[in-house]
Amino acid sequence: MKYLPLDTAIFVNNRKRFVKEMLPNSIAVFVSNDEWPYNGDALHRFKQNSDLFWLSGIEQEDSTVVLFPDNPDPKYREVLVLVRPNELKEKWDGRRLRVKEATDISGIRTIVWVDSLDALLQAWVHLADNIYLGSNENDRKATPIRSRAYRFADEMRAAYPLHAFHRAARIMKELRAIKTKEEIAVVQKAIDITENAFRRLLAFIKPGVWEYEIEAEIFHSFLSQRATGPGYNSIIASGDNARVLHYVSNSEQCKNGDMVLMDFGAEYGAYSADLTRTVPVNGKFTARQKTVYNACLHLHDYAKSILKPGIAITHYTDMVGAEATKQFLKIGLLRKSDIKNEDNENRAYRKYLYHGISHHLGLDIHDLGTRTEPIRQGMLLTIEPGIYIEEEQMGVRIENNVWITRNGNTDLMKNIPVKAEEIERLMKK
Repeated sequence: MKYLPLDTAIFVNNRKRFVKEMLPNSIAVFVSNDEWPYNGDALHRFKQNSDLFWLSGIEQEDSTVVLFPDNPDPKYREVLVLVRPNELKEKWDGRRLRVKEATDISGIRTIVWVDSLDALLQAWVHLADNIYLGSNENDRKATPIRSRAYRFADEMRAAYPLHAFHRAARIMKELRAIKTKEEIAVVQKAIDITENAFRRLLAFIKPGVWEYEIEAEIFHSFLSQRATGPGYNSIIASGDNARVLHYVSNSEQCKNGDMVLMDFGAEYGAYSADLTRTVPVNGKFTARQKTVYNACLHLHDYAKSILKPGIAITHYTDMVGAEATKQFLKIGLLRKSDIKNEDNENRAYRKYLYHGISHHLGLDIHDLGTRTEPIRQGMLLTIEPGIYIEEEQMGVRIENNVWITRNGNTDLMKNIPVKAEEIERLMKK
């Protein structure tokens, strides 16, 4: 790993939180993600199962975490399973974790090798009444591929059909949504790295630069600061490309007079930042661009002022939508007749703001968390209103990351330039 070692207390505390929610005499088993084939004999860069990482901090493939708090043998109440180091394989694929290294990362003292797991697991399961298994239940997931977690669930159900099985995801959705101060410290590091990259870009962007060159500057800045890399595919969208929400081709040239929307964030310690800024390619907003930009900034600040514990995402979105309606009337995007004749299921403002305002953030860029229940203290969310105008071939989005606190929220990106005048000043400098 490129990043410095994380605080082991993160994972020790996370395991305590999960075990506290388990039924008596239960065992929980979490397996790592698949290694996905690329082409030929190549593989995609391995990305650990987020639940397993949350519990252990282990990024190595073919790992398993077993939690059995009522095991009669205290030694096996929490177990980390790893691939046995092999000298020949390491010559090809690199060094694998040793026992002490794995314990230092995870805080788990009992390490067993994967080739001895089956016999041990059978004995443990026979002592338990309930089995918790992990699964990726993110609401946005839509894939026909059956992951390793689901294949493992099939195997466990076939081997132990008389046990009571439970979805660990129900617990994880509640726990992972609430970030501890130790987790937020890691997120803040990812944000600080992202801020440095953005400030670098303000001195780099000019007419004639290509979107992919901006992306390359981001990647260089991230790696030079010990980030793993981008937390997601960077969006570098100049001109009318900014109206495409997930534009990732990043292949066009940035033209004089256009703006460029940049949505990117560093991954550090498996946690991601998620920043969006929209800046003028030539360093100076036109009068119209500044009007639209300031309207978007107003929506951003308004959303931040109302995103507090107790508010439901649906109500919060409706409130921001009502404020967007006022702003769009003010800047000439909507007329009063548009509001009078709007469809309640497709509000008039949706023509120019057609996505949600916030999402949960953490180990996954769209992290686990409720979309229906009230926001709670400890949640980490984005705030990212946008304005997209087809007639003017223009798109603006402004995004910060906030940690929900008892009385409101803490803007973790408060030091990153956002006001139009500050952006112009830094680009000129």
